[in-house]
Amino acid sequence: MHRRIAGRLTGRVSKWAVLVLWLLVVGGSATFASKLTEVQDNDAASRLPASAESTRALEELAPFQDPDAIPTIVVHEAEAGELTDDQFQAVVDQKDELAELDGVQGEVFGPFPSEDRQAMQTLVTFNFGPNGWKDMPTAAEQVRDVAELEGVSVHLTGAGGAAADAAEAFSGLDSTLLFATLGVVVLLLLFTYRSPVLWILPIFSAVVALYTAEALVYLLAKYADLTVSGQSQGILTVLVIGAGTDYALLLVARYREELRRHEDRHEAMAFALHRATPAILASAATVVLGMLCLSLADLNSTAGLGPVNAIGVAVTFLVMVTLLPALLVILGRWVFWPKRPGFGSPEPTSSGLWARVGRWIAPRARTVWIGTAAVLAVACLGLFELDATGLSSEEQYTQTYDSIVGQEVLADHGLADNSTPIMVVSDVGPAFEVASAMEEVEGLGKPTGPSVQGGVALVSAPITTDVASEASFDTVREVRDVVHAIPGANALVGGTAATLLDVETASARDNIVIIPVVLLVVMLILTLLLRALVSPLLLIATVVLSFGAALGISALIFQYVLGFDHADPAFPLFVFVFLVALGIDYNIFLMTRVREETAQRGTRAGSLVALSATGGVITSAGLVLAATFAVLGTLPLVAFVEMGTAVALGVILDTLIVRSVLVTALNLDLGSKIWWPSRLDRHASDPDPEPEPEPERVNA
Repeated sequence: MHRRIAGRLTGRVSKWAVLVLWLLVVGGSATFASKLTEVQDNDAASRLPASAESTRALEELAPFQDPDAIPTIVVHEAEAGELTDDQFQAVVDQKDELAELDGVQGEVFGPFPSEDRQAMQTLVTFNFGPNGWKDMPTAAEQVRDVAELEGVSVHLTGAGGAAADAAEAFSGLDSTLLFATLGVVVLLLLFTYRSPVLWILPIFSAVVALYTAEALVYLLAKYADLTVSGQSQGILTVLVIGAGTDYALLLVARYREELRRHEDRHEAMAFALHRATPAILASAATVVLGMLCLSLADLNSTAGLGPVNAIGVAVTFLVMVTLLPALLVILGRWVFWPKRPGFGSPEPTSSGLWARVGRWIAPRARTVWIGTAAVLAVACLGLFELDATGLSSEEQYTQTYDSIVGQEVLADHGLADNSTPIMVVSDVGPAFEVASAMEEVEGLGKPTGPSVQGGVALVSAPITTDVASEASFDTVREVRDVVHAIPGANALVGGTAATLLDVETASARDNIVIIPVVLLVVMLILTLLLRALVSPLLLIATVVLSFGAALGISALIFQYVLGFDHADPAFPLFVFVFLVALGIDYNIFLMTRVREETAQRGTRAGSLVALSATGGVITSAGLVLAATFAVLGTLPLVAFVEMGTAVALGVILDTLIVRSVLVTALNLDLGSKIWWPSRLDRHASDPDPEPEPEPERVNA
């Protein structure tokens, strides 16, 4: 039945219908896909659940501030010695010009000089409406034009400066990642296929999948409140192209096998789809369901990442099992030139590298899997070097941005950042008691207020440390302790530092909740696919071991090679989901072939045939996927570099060590026991595979 369906998709007439349908779909999707950046939401406050204290504080702060306001600090520092009276007066005179700039809201405050008179800060508030951070690069240039002063360096920091730098860092994200990823994949496909033409078909199909997925995500973000961030869009690009190329490699490899067995290419494709689609479907379903598990996250950005990438993988699956097969049969065997798989020609994988690896493992299977597992376990010890408590402002980027320099200038001269204060809302009666309690907290400047609006009091105080640092988080915790202890205050602590602390707390909760759920989902899929319990448990164990090893080695690389002391709180969860969902792919590709061969040859012999048949294509797929995630390292964002490094390393471990060595050795050692409790191979003869042949002696 499945072969009949596959044949109908790639028949002599239907193949053209499939091609036309997808061309119409991608033609209609291109316009919507190009607008995806317009619906991004990268605001930290929008990442939090409604139950977070900083979120509840933000609701109470509505009478006091516009949620779209972007406070910006203009920092002036003398290039030598103290600021002169003339320089100070010149900065005062700039206030009127700053107030006239497009988007400026309310009064311009300052300048406020440092005690050493070497620096001063001026507070300007911009408001461009929702997602106004995208307009900050232009506003920043206008501010610098006004604030320029001879003998004085000018920096923009605070929320506005950070927004301008973030906009610059994310600028061209979609095009940069797309072209870089495609370039890497094209090179790898040229090396894999050694054909000047064949690589075009997987690339074209992947681009169709990407545009279609981005259009769907745009429509859902625009009309169904799906949260899309720069991070989720970037990962979508990499994931669709990487996963799509993986599926294409598996399908093309199976199609090439069938072309050697069938003279009619349409019949060959029907068999190839029939045999390859279950593995591709199981792989895609694993990634889709793994991503949807992220919907359980407290963080809205994490919860949004799941559906965004689940949509991408689902669309990619549909494209790769419909459009790509149609293109292959339309063009015929010549597309494989110069190595056309002729009808009746020998299958080269039976004597290739992975066949030799399998023969080497066979006589020493137990020693190999125990030794491999031990090495991976030792690599897991690097986890003790991983500090995923969050990235401070100066650790966010791989290069130094102006907002970071501005923060350093403020700190060097004892100035607190007035644009990102801690803000406490309370009932009116105990408001003065709240202000008094805050005066005793170390790390805060002098509280201002209380001010009263609509029966709610606000007390705010500048924070003297970097708002994204652990020191600021400790300050927030202490403020919460003292104001929550005031009877009848009903105080809520908000502000940027409080928001970032709540993000870290929510991330820790998400790690604990989502990781077990992902493991359970993957286990269920493997159980249904392999119709056994032992082999799914073994595969889960190997992937978790691979994840730990990848994270451990990555932590050492971050600390001692790249110089990154910390990681984003969501880093372990993201890497886990990607590595488990994607890493299990290669085990699915291998084990579905083992199961297919077991029915005819027995488990041990079938494992060797499966390794030799799938080894080349899985290795190529792993290298492609690792390379696509490594492209994330080209962006000036530490979180992307760390994620790309860890996922790429984990995929390589899965491809070259876990799947080829560890899983194969386990299969050879345990034999038919891996299929318990099914009857597969239980009563069949399962002899040890033939020993590795001795090398021929050459007489001198």
